[in-house]
Amino acid sequence: MKKAILVFALILVGSLVLFGCGDDNGDTADNGTNNEESGTNEESGNGEESSDIDFSKMIEARGSDTMVNLGQRWAEEFMDEYSEASMSVTGGGSGTGIAAMINGTIDIALSSRAIREEEIDQAAENDVEVVEHITGRDGIAIAVHPSNPVKELTMGDIKAIFTGEKTNWSDFGGNDAEITLYSRESNSGTYVFFREFVLEDEDYASFANLMPSTQAIVEGVIQDENGIGYIGLAYLDDDGIQGVSVAVEEGAEAFFPDMENIVAGDYPVARPLFLYTDGEPQGVVELFMDFVMGTQGQQIVEDIGFVPVQ
Repeated sequence: MKKAILVFALILVGSLVLFGCGDDNGDTADNGTNNEESGTNEESGNGEESSDIDFSKMIEARGSDTMVNLGQRWAEEFMDEYSEASMSVTGGGSGTGIAAMINGTIDIALSSRAIREEEIDQAAENDVEVVEHITGRDGIAIAVHPSNPVKELTMGDIKAIFTGEKTNWSDFGGNDAEITLYSRESNSGTYVFFREFVLEDEDYASFANLMPSTQAIVEGVIQDENGIGYIGLAYLDDDGIQGVSVAVEEGAEAFFPDMENIVAGDYPVARPLFLYTDGEPQGVVELFMDFVMGTQGQQIVEDIGFVPVQ
């Protein structure tokens, strides 16, 4: 009888041990599955936008004064989107920005003109591979004082005015008054584009006032009833300045500088807006460029007053 009880006890203990081992194995399997799931979730939660990018690098952009407000808005909203990111955007002119990119002192050049062949050659000498990004389009508005009765000009008229061939508003149906010219300085992409595209590579009049920024042109024309200048479309919002409709030639329809006419291809004085980088963007610069060309960045282009390309 004692022997039977002992055998039964041994069987019972063995069963409990086996049951316990089964639980342990089950727990181990469950824990393994949970760990894998946890690991998978952690990987998907830390994608390239956070774990694989070095946000300690500050992005530095410089260049076109026409684009500086746009660049600063991009930077502000990019840093709102990615709180770890830091970015600096300054103006100084397209040529200044391109030169800084070629010299390796900035990451991105803002330019309202296409890079020149000689600049590409300089970049190659510095082992810089120039990559061009078209981020929007801009119409160049011909701006006058609101009291000026001249509301339409042809491309030929504008050329004659800014080369100094014609110097009185009466030649265009305006007041008998000397025309005051407001132009950008020669390091400006707008200056270069306007000379090449509108003046057909002829020189500006020697008496033109060369202004350090587009905003300076706006302020000059606001204070000068006989002034005329060329400005980015986004600067036409000021109540103290008036845009002039432009026709390709005499007898052709004149179109006002606004987004609708630029998108339709009707307004004749328009250009792309560029960002230039050394090689294809990498890391945080690539993340910024994706932002610029994405829905949010292109909405900013439109909000500022330019024409999106996406």
